[in-house]
Amino acid sequence: MATKKTAKKVKSPFTKRLRTVREEQDRNKVWALEEAIAYIKKNATAKFDETIEIAMSLGIDTKQSDQNVRGMIVLPHGTGKSVRVAVFAKGPKAEEAKAAGADVVGDEDLVAKVQKGDIDFERVIATPDMMGLVGRLGQILGPKGMMPNPKLGTVTMDVTAAVNAAKGGAVEFRAQKEGLVHVGVGKASFDEKKLTENVRTLIEAVNKAKPQSSKGTYLKKVSLSSTMGPGVKIDLSTLVEKAA
Repeated sequence: MATKKTAKKVKSPFTKRLRTVREEQDRNKVWALEEAIAYIKKNATAKFDETIEIAMSLGIDTKQSDQNVRGMIVLPHGTGKSVRVAVFAKGPKAEEAKAAGADVVGDEDLVAKVQKGDIDFERVIATPDMMGLVGRLGQILGPKGMMPNPKLGTVTMDVTAAVNAAKGGAVEFRAQKEGLVHVGVGKASFDEKKLTENVRTLIEAVNKAKPQSSKGTYLKKVSLSSTMGPGVKIDLSTLVEKAA
């Protein structure tokens, strides 16, 4: 005789606190940037310092090679995240990288390390003469978004400046499928002014990266959230600081 199967309960991905916040939140409300940041900070009550994240929807066609949006920007107040930096260099430039605070420095030995899957860093910088070696790692570093790129300032002879930028709050923005961009812009422990300035600096950089071939509305939607908190829609007119 067939037995009746009991349907499994699907556990909600949201905590009881977050469910309550979401239920009380007006999901259709569009928030001024400063107001949104204050609200998100208030609800970022996890036991760790939550990351404040921005999500942007751009009016581009990512299938068109001339409409790729990608860049690097140093946020004025950093990200609050400690970044481990690897530098492919040799000789004096390797010594310069070490002096600048790079966490991992090498050439052939570093290539072998990465090929073995030993990747204990989040950002990669290389001097131009090392790109022949680094090119072997394209299939490993590329999917992780860590392949050095001259346009991002990560292929350079000025390794000191590149390491300082990476350690000091440089973030990469890159449009993914359907023109979506996700970037961490600080921590919930940052004060509201610092988060506001970080967001506006990022928005300015993304606007400057608009492809010439992009037609119509470029910055379509923007939302802000914390790691464990609710997301809110941002009034686009408040993303640019008005002149006094």
